[in-house]
Amino acid sequence: MIWLTLRQFRVQGAVAFGGLAVLGAVLAVTGPGLSDDYGEGLAVCTAQGDCTSFNRQFLDDHQAYFGALIGIVLFLPGLIGIFWGAPLITRELENGTHRLVWNQSVTRTRWLAVKLGLIGLATVGAAGLAVLAASWWSDPLDKAAAESLPRMTPLLFDARGITPIGYAAFAFMLGVTVGVLVRRLLPTMAITLAVFVAVQIAMPLWVRPYLIPPESKTVSISTENHGEMMLNAPPDSASAHMRVEVEAEPGAWTVSNDTIDASGRIVDEIPISQFDGACAPPGPGPNGEPPHGPAQACFDAIAQNGYKQKVVYQPAERFWPLQWAETGVFAVLTLGLTGFCFYWTRRRVS
Repeated sequence: MIWLTLRQFRVQGAVAFGGLAVLGAVLAVTGPGLSDDYGEGLAVCTAQGDCTSFNRQFLDDHQAYFGALIGIVLFLPGLIGIFWGAPLITRELENGTHRLVWNQSVTRTRWLAVKLGLIGLATVGAAGLAVLAASWWSDPLDKAAAESLPRMTPLLFDARGITPIGYAAFAFMLGVTVGVLVRRLLPTMAITLAVFVAVQIAMPLWVRPYLIPPESKTVSISTENHGEMMLNAPPDSASAHMRVEVEAEPGAWTVSNDTIDASGRIVDEIPISQFDGACAPPGPGPNGEPPHGPAQACFDAIAQNGYKQKVVYQPAERFWPLQWAETGVFAVLTLGLTGFCFYWTRRRVS
């Protein structure tokens, strides 16, 4: 049974692990040079007292490779679900070859356990190798992007740590489960992809922010903490408004960022017509350089009118607790799907 399972899996396994081997070789060759370049540049800018420009330029120079590695780790679980999980049982049921195995003293439980055990281990191994290699190579870029793209943000969170392993295990068992129910390969692949994508969208939007109760605080809007400030100033200055966001703390993931007025009511925008021009768009500097943001008088006017910002966020130090919590959620889902597959195969599949 083990030999038969490995033989059926040899093409998918060879393609996936061959691709990972090539990727690993490329990363192993280029990684040390990337790390050395970052270390040398960091030493120079540290001596000069400011590394903001260096980090931004270093990230821009390697942005394509950085994004490609994130994409590989993000898409790998879905591909595993489609090309490993979906065909594993569906192909047997569609062709009727499962009956031949069951008639040769191989029980349904053993047949399914061997398949899920071997390919499940391959799934965990492939996802673990991919995220390990990508995280090692991208470490200098993660440090350079710590301000603009903290690892707590959904895009990077999904491609680091241990959650990609949980995603891959869930996607694999999702494909197997849908195959057991649908018994047709192409519909199984399509349904697996649609459900997995829906789960991946729902997780950061509605589940992850509350796996651990988020922090909340109300702060004054100032030059030190303001982030995005969008000014809507139509020709009729009486209707000018400003939309504001602030930074909760370095490296944090902001769940919500709401402006509140003096009565504590949430408002979408701050009406600035009564500020006597304090928040008017600043002009260029004395040497023609572009403006750098509102003047201090604007922040003083915002404070005098009672506007503040309420921020709900997950602090940076919760990266690993959230990783473990989310991986645990997917582990429970994976075990649930596994148990259902055993039940359905033993009781309903003929």
